[in-house]
Amino acid sequence: MKIFPAIDLRGGKVVRLLKGDYEQMTVYGDDPLAVAADFEEKGAKFLHAVDLDGARDGETPAFAIVERIVRDTGLQVEIGGGIRSEETIYRYLEAGVFRVILGTAAVENPQFTAEMIRKYGEKIAAGVDLSHGMAAIRGWKEVSRISADEIFTRLCEAGVSCVICTDIDKDGAMAGTNRELYRHLAQNYRTRIIASGGVSDLADVKALKETGIDGAIIGKALYTGDIDLHRAIEMAKEGEK
Repeated sequence: MKIFPAIDLRGGKVVRLLKGDYEQMTVYGDDPLAVAADFEEKGAKFLHAVDLDGARDGETPAFAIVERIVRDTGLQVEIGGGIRSEETIYRYLEAGVFRVILGTAAVENPQFTAEMIRKYGEKIAAGVDLSHGMAAIRGWKEVSRISADEIFTRLCEAGVSCVICTDIDKDGAMAGTNRELYRHLAQNYRTRIIASGGVSDLADVKALKETGIDGAIIGKALYTGDIDLHRAIEMAKEGEK
């Protein structure tokens, strides 16, 4: 299982939100590149980056920051937030990110999403953010009427290779991850699943690995010191060839 340390970007800073609430934000650093470099030094191979301003507004204000992290580290960076056009996808891929994440677009524009999956293959992932089992959009400010199973069925039919699934109700709360959700998804859908939201300790890492998912994103627990990144990476690799 892969471990993706997370950097959430807002106003050029590294922040974390509580359950997606922009009014409940904690700033953890003024230098995203330094944070990314520290993750790499601790053994990370991947980085999950989110442009929170972009997710809400549909723009890409963090583009230059992401580009610099790609250029100045050896991390494989995936990026989500505000990616709703092919032009934006192309810009990020040209900048060297290894995967872009369609979130709001994946829910609201299935035809566009399917077309981008056909054109760019594994460089396109979908971000499914769930609030009480329903897909949320626009930086989690709105909740759709589309259920988790409905959106996963649609994405798998479109041939998506990877879905990053966040349980908003667990995100940033340090109350544990939704293990039952990810076990259900891994057993029922033929795509790589990356879990996000509420990964609070090494027991969560171990439990997620046992579900058979492809990866886990760790955010707040790294910044609070509740999870040691190097140990989490080692645990995620245990038993693998």
